[in-house]
Amino acid sequence: MTVERASDPTFLDHLDRLETFVSGASRVPLTSRLIVDEQQFIELIDQIRGLAPEELRSAKRINQDKDRVLTQARAEADRIVDEAREKAMQILEQDTIVRSAHQQADAYVAEAIEQADEVRRGADTYALATLQSLEDQLTNLLSIVRRGKLALQQTLAQSVEIEPESEVAHIRDHR
Repeated sequence: MTVERASDPTFLDHLDRLETFVSGASRVPLTSRLIVDEQQFIELIDQIRGLAPEELRSAKRINQDKDRVLTQARAEADRIVDEAREKAMQILEQDTIVRSAHQQADAYVAEAIEQADEVRRGADTYALATLQSLEDQLTNLLSIVRRGKLALQQTLAQSVEIEPESEVAHIRDHR
């Protein structure tokens, strides 16, 4: 597993570079076509392909961490309730303080249930926030990918509209 340093470009950084690259490309006069450096374009696409799986693995790790935290929180809540019940049973077994034991046992159980509920609420809140963050990141990522795709589709569609001979002549004129 690679550890991403803060200075390493992320998937979204590469998509931003691609968008800047396409936006800054030279235009073919009287058309909406662009002239781009093919090698630079291919390198950007390869870099994006290389990072996409890592970003998706990162999202998967976040989801797994959420599951792990929820499992631990629920286990802790169950342990607290079990411990409270055990204490309550120990108190009830003592003959001399039966009445007091019932009251203390009820208090322990009530407190344990409240603590367990609080732990569960905290875990659920954390899980919801994590999932919301993940959803926001994925929505943003999908939006950027769609914009990039649309720009490339438009460029490709426009390149089909121009005859190849006039394009070659135009490229020779600009040299």
